[in-house]
Amino acid sequence: MGAADSAQVVVVGAGVTGLSAAWWLARSGVSVLVLDKGVVGWEASGRNGGGATHYHSPLFHEEQRLWPQMDELLGYSTEYRRGRIIFALNETHLEQYRKMAAIQRGLGYPVDDLDARQVREAVPLAGDNAIGGIHVHVGGHANPQRTVQAYAWALQDLGGRIVQHAAVTGVTVKGGRAIEVQTTRGAFGLDSLVIAAGPQTGMLLTPLGIDLPLAPARAEMIVTEPAPLMAIGGVDGNGLYGRQTLRGNLAYGGGPHEWIDVDETGPAARPSTPLLRNLSRRMAELLPKAAHLRVIRSWAGVVENTPDGRPVIERLSSPENVTVATMSGVGFGLSPASGHAIRDLVLDGACSFADLGKLGHERFANLPSDWRARLGWQSA
Repeated sequence: MGAADSAQVVVVGAGVTGLSAAWWLARSGVSVLVLDKGVVGWEASGRNGGGATHYHSPLFHEEQRLWPQMDELLGYSTEYRRGRIIFALNETHLEQYRKMAAIQRGLGYPVDDLDARQVREAVPLAGDNAIGGIHVHVGGHANPQRTVQAYAWALQDLGGRIVQHAAVTGVTVKGGRAIEVQTTRGAFGLDSLVIAAGPQTGMLLTPLGIDLPLAPARAEMIVTEPAPLMAIGGVDGNGLYGRQTLRGNLAYGGGPHEWIDVDETGPAARPSTPLLRNLSRRMAELLPKAAHLRVIRSWAGVVENTPDGRPVIERLSSPENVTVATMSGVGFGLSPASGHAIRDLVLDGACSFADLGKLGHERFANLPSDWRARLGWQSA
């Protein structure tokens, strides 16, 4: 097979996780090829709230170390902004946010408690219904579309290749190792394979004898007209997550998942749903001084959800040169760290900076076959 038809590492999936992994591998001098059924960042990677504060993850410390450096490391802007305000409209939520703050302080990160007056000073669009909150001085947010493009450009600058509209149709295994992937645009040889294909990850693993339970869902968001820029653009509350863009638009999600079924090509349709009204109402409650803004667009990406809501990041024992990453809805913010972890698994066999022992797929070995029905995670 010619050099143009192979790479040392083939990555399936051009979302932020796959692109970050490919970029980390290319930084190590590895020839990398990324394949995607569509275009880069077309699903949830380019359509999310841009949050970067995942303190429950073993990757959290690396996430926080890397995000402030990413613009410089990639050579392109992600529009990353540090810090986040989370405020409550009721006592139940305020108690939850105080507990959240205590956990992050326990991890060594600064978090301030805010009273109602301080919330309104920090968030000019908030109203008199705000009763208090927290100011997280780490984490923050970035622009999903800019970030996806930054990863892609930085990868290509290092010699990595991206082939779009190349749906993987099969994987050839020989001697306990994957040696080739077949796609709608031809076959590609490889030394190592990374599967980070979102909801399609489980489908690609099934022929390899790996059962990875995933439930796909649409995560819908709304975008408003621009509002005056706030000093801290990352503001959460009332069950919502999101950010203010540098232009001033408010981009928010946080509704209940819209459980769907997908095949190898993705969802059959991408309709807007009544969830838009729910999101709009709750945003007006959270930010009353922005309630007059019109919603100018909405978009949704498909996310894959594991039964326990935690990612799967592991190098398989068979085929032993296959590494799997499925992020269960937290892929964007963790992408700098998850890409680093995948690079370590592919090249070194173990993660150098975090214990990934609890993120293996075998934790679902005894899962009932009707788990989606039991959780209510089935399409209408």
